[in-house]
Amino acid sequence: MSYLFTSESVSEGHPDKVCDAISDGVLDAIFSEDPNARVACETFVTTGLVVVGGEVTTKAYVDVEKVVRDTIKKIGYTKAEYKFDSESCGVLNAIHAQSPDIAMGVDNGGAGDQGIMFGYACDQTPELMPMPIVYAHKLVKKLADIRKRQPKLMPYLRPDAKSQVTIEYDENNKPLRVDAIVVSTQHDGNVNQKKIKIDVIKNVVNKVVPKKYLDKNTKYFVNPTGRFEIGGPHGDSGLTGRKIIVDTYGGWAPHGGGAFSGKDPSKVDRSATYAARHIAKNVVAAGIAKECLVQVAYAIGVAEPVSVFIKTNGTGKISDKAIADMIKKEVDLTPNGIIKRLDLRKPIYQATSAYGHFGRKEFSWEQLDLVSKFKKYL
Repeated sequence: MSYLFTSESVSEGHPDKVCDAISDGVLDAIFSEDPNARVACETFVTTGLVVVGGEVTTKAYVDVEKVVRDTIKKIGYTKAEYKFDSESCGVLNAIHAQSPDIAMGVDNGGAGDQGIMFGYACDQTPELMPMPIVYAHKLVKKLADIRKRQPKLMPYLRPDAKSQVTIEYDENNKPLRVDAIVVSTQHDGNVNQKKIKIDVIKNVVNKVVPKKYLDKNTKYFVNPTGRFEIGGPHGDSGLTGRKIIVDTYGGWAPHGGGAFSGKDPSKVDRSATYAARHIAKNVVAAGIAKECLVQVAYAIGVAEPVSVFIKTNGTGKISDKAIADMIKKEVDLTPNGIIKRLDLRKPIYQATSAYGHFGRKEFSWEQLDLVSKFKKYL
């Protein structure tokens, strides 16, 4: 019996993603000078205003206002008519020092907080990711690429955009076809919706989604409200960490609850989730299972995880317990071990703030460097 599954993504111009980019931009600016800094940076945006706050322990000096304005400019909010732009928006900085109670546990190599983190991989796509979220990301990324690099192709595009992709699967969880595509893109006022739909299907959908998955029954919904001129932080306020399902697996796999952006890797919300994805991807790439869910859990101030859980939904060539035992033996899952293995004390984070943290080969947690180790257990 076939079934449908849907995932969504949003562009870098979505108000929540503007906040993620600013928070990660502050983190990168600090890490450029002080790789051992502790950073927990949050951002709020609304019409004409950016508020940056949080806890930071660092020797570095960072011009937060410059980071904010440079980030907004890079995203594309550069015109006063957007009611939010890099030149005129107000910037409030409310960053203060980290709590010494938290620092005490982290200084000894412990986890920066308690929590549960999940990693996942499957063989649905070359990226070893669920198919709906892969194409949802690629649609909004393509819109941004056209806006920035081929502006004559769709000159009316503005930075805010959302996508949604529905995939039909067979009873064995194999993707069969794309059932529906939703694209909402912010636009100038002097363009009609019929042209936008034609352009989106021609220049975006048909360039991103392989033809074999599209058929005469695939449904297209482009700007289904009929208009999307007002958008970005003027259309809706934004907050750091409010798109965590977009950031991970589009709802196909669980999410532990913690957001990523603005947090240095001593926060296991971020680093342990990256480590769990790294492990899951290498398990699938090693041929040990067709899909793999990894859960790790930590106690604040304690270095070793309190639990490691594996679920392969019956696709494993060895038992889930054997995979868990293998991981505990072969992989250092202490915060310091993760940071060292994945080389996380670098200014690499703003690049993660849009289009997903996983399935992108430029990141260290996507490397297949554990495959040879894991294959020995087959």
